[in-house]
Amino acid sequence: MTKTTNPSLILVGPMGAGKSTLGRHLSQILDYPFFDSDRVIEEKTGADIPWIFDMEGEAGFRRREHEAIDELTRQDGIVLATGGGVVVTPENRDLLHERGCVVYLWTPVDVQLARTRNDKNRPLLQTADPRARLETLFAERDPLYRQVSHHVVSTASGNLKKVADDVLACLESHRQG
Repeated sequence: MTKTTNPSLILVGPMGAGKSTLGRHLSQILDYPFFDSDRVIEEKTGADIPWIFDMEGEAGFRRREHEAIDELTRQDGIVLATGGGVVVTPENRDLLHERGCVVYLWTPVDVQLARTRNDKNRPLLQTADPRARLETLFAERDPLYRQVSHHVVSTASGNLKKVADDVLACLESHRQG
């Protein structure tokens, strides 16, 4: 990876980790453009994520997600909040790790459940037992988040300022190589 003075900051982690909220906040602090890969996919297709899942299945969505990740990670100096499942595609893991400073926003399942409980825009949680689904996803994806990331920061406290400060310290460390 070529180091730049303005590496992109890429946030990965499970649904409910706070990637979008934190990403918007950090983009203001850094004066970097903010992108949410799920919103970019929705804008390009003119359809929301649940509709894409219904019409194209998860495989169709993952194909669209890979195209968006490839395009977005070509930019320097952005903040990118990714979808929770971005790491299931090996090519995405490679692109993310090589093209920016990747921070895994680690969040325990209890916190994820509390933060996503009433969100109907999460197709993978439209199940009789959302907790079991989140536990399964965590077990499958935690090793992948750790593989792709340069840094791990806990968002369990919900303290936006502290988490933002921790992520900014990671970015500074990344810049200095």
